[in-house]
Parts: sequence; C-alpha cells; structure tokens
Amino acid sequence: MKISYDHLVQYIQENPTIEQVSDSLFQLGHEHEIEGNIFDMEFTPNRGDCLSINGLLRDLAVFYKIEINQEIYSEKLDELKIDFENLSKNICPQISFLKLEIDQVPDLYKNSLGDYFSDLSLNKNNFFTDVSNYLSYETGQPTHCYDANTINNKLIFHEIESDEEFETLLDRKIYLKGKNAVFSLNNKVINLAGVVGGKSTSCSTNTKTVIVECAFFQPEAIIGKSVKYDIQSEASHKFERGVDRECQDKVLRRFIKVVAEHTSIKNMSIVSYEYEENKIHQIPVNIHKINQIIGIDLSENEYLNHLKKLGFVIQDGVIKVPAFRSDIKTQNDLAEEVTRVIGYDNILRADINIPKNEKHNDKDIENKLRYFLLDHGFYEVINSPFVPLSSDEAIKVDNPLDSNREFLRTNLINSLVDNLLYNERRQKDSIKLFEISDIYTSNKAHHKKRKLSIIASGRVGLNYQDFSKKINKKYLENIFQEILPNKNFNFKILSRDSLDTKIKNEIVSLEVDIDIFSNDILSYKEKSKPPEHFHKYSPVSELPSSFKDISYSIKDYTKIKDLQDLLLNFKSDLIKDMFIFDYFKNEKLEEIKIGFRFIFQSKEQTLTSSQIELIYNDIVNQSLKIDGISIPGI
Repeated sequence: MKISYDHLVQYIQENPTIEQVSDSLFQLGHEHEIEGNIFDMEFTPNRGDCLSINGLLRDLAVFYKIEINQEIYSEKLDELKIDFENLSKNICPQISFLKLEIDQVPDLYKNSLGDYFSDLSLNKNNFFTDVSNYLSYETGQPTHCYDANTINNKLIFHEIESDEEFETLLDRKIYLKGKNAVFSLNNKVINLAGVVGGKSTSCSTNTKTVIVECAFFQPEAIIGKSVKYDIQSEASHKFERGVDRECQDKVLRRFIKVVAEHTSIKNMSIVSYEYEENKIHQIPVNIHKINQIIGIDLSENEYLNHLKKLGFVIQDGVIKVPAFRSDIKTQNDLAEEVTRVIGYDNILRADINIPKNEKHNDKDIENKLRYFLLDHGFYEVINSPFVPLSSDEAIKVDNPLDSNREFLRTNLINSLVDNLLYNERRQKDSIKLFEISDIYTSNKAHHKKRKLSIIASGRVGLNYQDFSKKINKKYLENIFQEILPNKNFNFKILSRDSLDTKIKNEIVSLEVDIDIFSNDILSYKEKSKPPEHFHKYSPVSELPSSFKDISYSIKDYTKIKDLQDLLLNFKSDLIKDMFIFDYFKNEKLEEIKIGFRFIFQSKEQTLTSSQIELIYNDIVNQSLKIDGISIPGI
C-alpha cells in the first residue's frame, strides 16, 4: 500500500522529517520503501488496522503527538427509508446506508481529496466513487456507491450457492461459482460483497443521487474471493484482514463532510443495522506473564501506559481490545505490542542455559538414514504436501492455493510414482528415490505421521557390471538388512497397468514409519564422507536438452574400465548426464558392444548442433586413443 508522507505529517505536531517517520515505522515493525514522498508499505496479514492514514497515525502516536482533525458531519440526520433485507446476519452483523443528493457534480477536487489523486498519481472515476476510494485510504473502511436511481426494488444481502454470470463495474464478466456473499436486486447479483460492485448499479460522471453502503463483513466470507475471480480489489484486501467493527456510521458522516466541501447537498438520510452486538474482547492484566514472555522487568504502570498509547482501554483489571485490533487475542499478542513500542533493539539479550541432551533426536536419525540411502545410490526428493483427493481420510485445506491440490497427502508413495515416471520419460533407466516427510489423515489418533518412502526401478547401477542386474525386492531387502537385520520390511511391487508408461521394469516400493529405525541407524558408518553442507540446491535449467549416442566395440575386456573412467571424468560444463544404454558381451568372439548416451544442456542458451558436435568429436577422439577400442562406422 502506498501512503503519502504529506498526508501523514499534517496530523503530527512535531513535524518530523520523512527519514524520522521512516525510522519510527521500522521500529513499529512496518517494512517499507521510500519513493520520493511516498511510503510503499508492506504489512503483515494480521495488521489490517494499518491499511490507512488513520491506522498508521494510531501506531505513530506512540512516538509523536497526533491530532486528527478529520471533520465529520455531526448534526442529526433523517432516517433513510430503504427496502433492505439481510439474510446472512452472521456474515454481515453490521451495515449502514447513506443516501445523498447533490446539487451539482464538482469539476475540481480540493483539499485532501485532490491531494490523494495528485500525490499518488491515481486516475479518477466519478465523484462519488472517488470520495469512496479516498475514504478507504483515509479511514481503512471500504464503502460502496450505488446510483440511487437504479435501486428500484428490495435490496437483499445473502450467501448464495449458484452459477451465475456477473458483470463488474470494471466492464468484466465473471462467473460466480460455489458459495458467495452477494447483494441482489430483482433476483440478480449487483455486488460481490466486499470485493467488487456490479456495472448495472454503478455510479457515473452524471450521478447526483447516491446510496452509500458501509458494512462490516466477517473476513472468513471474503478471504480468497479476489484470487478465485482474479480481481485486484483494495476493498477485499482490507475486508480479508478485518476492519473496525464500530466505525461505519462515523465513516458515512465523514463521507457527507467531504462531499459538502465540494458541492451543495440537497437531501441526505442515514440508517444503521446492528444484528449482533460487538463483544469487546478482554484480556486480564498480567504483568508477570508479560515480563516472562519479553524477558525484561517492566512495572505494571509502564506496561499499561504503552498499551494506552496504542488505543487499548484498561478498566477493572482487564485490558479491553479496541475494535480495530481483531488480531489481538492473547497475552503473547499484548507482549508483542509492548515490545514494538519499546523497540526490539532496546531489549538486552539474556543468557539462556540449555541443558545438554545426550539423547539423539529425530533429526540425527533422519540424517543418518539419508547418508545411508545416498551411499546406496538413492536420490532424495521433496514433494508438495498438497495433492488432489487421495482417500476418504484426506484432510481438506480451507484456503488452497491451487484448486487441483485441495488436500493434504495421506501417503508419500503416490508422489514418488510421479517422480519415477517423470524420470523414465527422460530416458533414465536406473531410478532410486526416497522421501522423508509427514503425512496427514483425518483420523485423530494418527493426525500426523513421519514417514520414509522409497521407490526404485530399472538397473541396479550405472556401470557396465550392473547393466544386466535389475532392481527387485531381494535387492532392496539386502540393503536394509544392513541396518535392521532382524526386521522384515514389506516391500511392494507396484503394477504398471494404470500408469502412462511403456516401460516394463518392476517398480519396488516401501513406506514405513521413521520410528522403526530408532537408534539402530545411528551406528551406521558412512561409506563416503558426509558433505560439508548437506542441503544443497542447484537450479534446473529451463532450456531444452539434446542427446547423442556413441556405440563402442571392445576387443580387450580389460579396457572397458579405462573407457568408462575416461568418459565419467570427461570435462565439459555442457554435459549434464552420461549413462550406459546398451551392453552386450559375446563370449565366443571375445567382444563387448557397449553404448553410452550423453545428455547436453546449457543454463544460459539453447545449444546449437555445432556446439554439441564439437564436444562429441572431442569425446570420440579421446576414447579412440585407448587400444582395442573402436567405433563402428568411424
């Protein structure tokens, strides 16, 4: 969110510099960048109360004397007679409507309204919509404007579940699907509540009579709607994070005042509906707990004074949380607020004595298991925990990032099968993968479980000696007997019938609880030295790869190892991989036929045929220097 320094500083009596305001914002935990006279703010999702001029001023009042002189219309107003019905009071427990009729649409904007568009380089829409947008920026409370001449029947707020085309005021048609909180008129949706209004009732540059809606919507009903319908909406951004439950009438009276600064008002009336009393959240005063959390020794008076500066009310031994701070629930939240005011840098570090625990933890066991599997030629993979529906026990995510991955996985093996097929389609003929991760089920007794899953298929190894040896259950059983000799592992052969593959090699899998390895794995001595930094990442090239094959004829059996060593150690940044794809030993003719495949790929460019040919010829020339080796056709 972008906020003008000039808009902030006009309410601060000390008149601090932009650098001083910036320092104060950083201490309060508000990340930002400065672009000229504009703060480009980054707020955490829990700080919806700061998404406005007034919200930031409330925080900055900790450091500065703040005098907010935003005038509102304070006179008595006629009661608006509007035909309105709220069928979803649990979603919208508070809503107000204002009806205004003006004498003339103003040509020019003045005061803060004019500065809002010029300072932030924003485009204007129409007068009433522009006032609405400005007040959202000033107060943090979105409002929505209807052209009053289009509201010719009962206005209904409800949550519907139907498929319906809806034309937004942005001249874009969207298809509403699933449950949506909406305003309807004449059985047609005219407003996707808290997100975007409809074109049929929108204001124009000629609108002189407006109905302004100002509501509190439960965040849960708005969350995800802008993403679902791909709508960039300032209103939804604020409603999702929670707005002030008690400000609606005040904001509409501020609306009147801003309009009155620009033109004459002929008629105005207001009505407010409160369907459910706002229960003020209260937290007991507990200075001992706060000091324990922060790690300092504050007096109760110091503690409470800090909270008062932030708008909290202290009465009868309890702290009353203001309506605009819906994120404050516990003593921990209060401790965080006080820490922000004090400044994290001003809290001295305390020495912590942590008792030495000789008992090995789960991470020790898992890392040993990783080394063990790496030593036996396995590769570790990490897959997403989100999957399509896999079983009746799968837990559904409330707000998934991907509609095709709405559930937490109940096993690891399904993801490993996808990994295996991916590699097979890219000419990998020896695949050994494992994953250590959590699975989740709706069964409360086993809600989360740590698992090891492995999958293997193809040849045992990559060298010529292992070319004819195929991976099977016995091969994997022998590996695991090294660490648990008395344990029978339930290795499974996965059917390829339902898989999109033409390869016939057996697929062997295993999925077990990590717990079964306990401390047994800790005695394993690595065959290779563990890497200095175990977790390494190498970016995958997005550019296409190419391959070339070389088939050799070898008369002297002893020379095959020399050849393989030469090829394995061949230096080129453009060779991504090399493996044997064919091997035949003719005992009668004392001859070996062996084929090597080279995969070429660059991280910077798509390779040309001449670049590949240059490396290929170099490989051929060096390998032919070995006695007893030839390449048919050369």
